[in-house]
Parts: sequence; C-alpha cells; structure tokens
Amino acid sequence: MEPLDKLDMAILRELQKNGRVTVTELASRVGLSKTPCQVRMKRLEELGYIKGYTALIDQKKLGAKQVAFVQVTMNDTKTKALQAFNEAVRAIPEIEQCHMIAANFDYLLKVRTSDIESYREVLGEKISNLPYVKQTSTFVVMEDVKDIASKLI
Repeated sequence: MEPLDKLDMAILRELQKNGRVTVTELASRVGLSKTPCQVRMKRLEELGYIKGYTALIDQKKLGAKQVAFVQVTMNDTKTKALQAFNEAVRAIPEIEQCHMIAANFDYLLKVRTSDIESYREVLGEKISNLPYVKQTSTFVVMEDVKDIASKLI
C-alpha cells in the first residue's frame, strides 16, 4: 500500500465531511488545482482508500427507531460453521452490522427495527435460527449519544 501524504489525508477528510463536494471546491479546500485533485481522488479510489460514495440516511425518519446490540455465542467455531453463519447474517436486512469478536462471545450484531415488538420477532424468527447459534444476549439502545457512519480521520 502506498503511503499517503498530507494532501491525500486532506482529501479524505474533506470527502468524509461531504462526499458530494465538487472536485473544484475540494481542490480549493485542500490547496490543489482541479486536475491534480482528480488524479489523487482516482488514485485513492484505485488503492481502495475510498470504497465508494453514499448518503447517510436518517433511519428513524423511515420508521426504524429501535436499535439493539446482540451478543451471539456459537456452538461451533470451525471455519465451516463461521462461514455458514456469516452468509446467513448477510441475508437478514435488519442486521446493520456484524462483527466477529475476540471475547467470551463470538459475534456482536447491530440490529435495527421499528420497535421492540418487531425486534423480538427478528430475534426469535431470524437471529436465533441462524446456523450454529448457541445463545444470544440483547442490549437495547435507549438513546443515541453519538452515531456516525465512520470516524472522521
């Protein structure tokens, strides 16, 4: 991986703040002209530093107000079991995030639903029926204190 210089980091910071900024405005903010800025952006994309561009959606306004974190303990942690679990998790739209954890449990899920009743249904009908799930523990979010897609660099 090529090392990033101060200009590359400045470009990444500005794009994290506003992915819709024009190249001309971005170039001005980081102290470049338009063409060198475009070249750097393309390089950052090709190297995988920029994975894509997206919009942050207010899920609460769409009715998905309930967030819960779920600890999942597996009854088998061999590669085949983990792969089956990972594949099945990707098919459940209510699971926003899934992380394999090095702890006294195996996975941490972030689940978003409209309310606690719908969460209970997702837990009972979908999460508990994922392959190789031995046990789950739920932590219900009472308030979002800080929630951004990714930390600004």
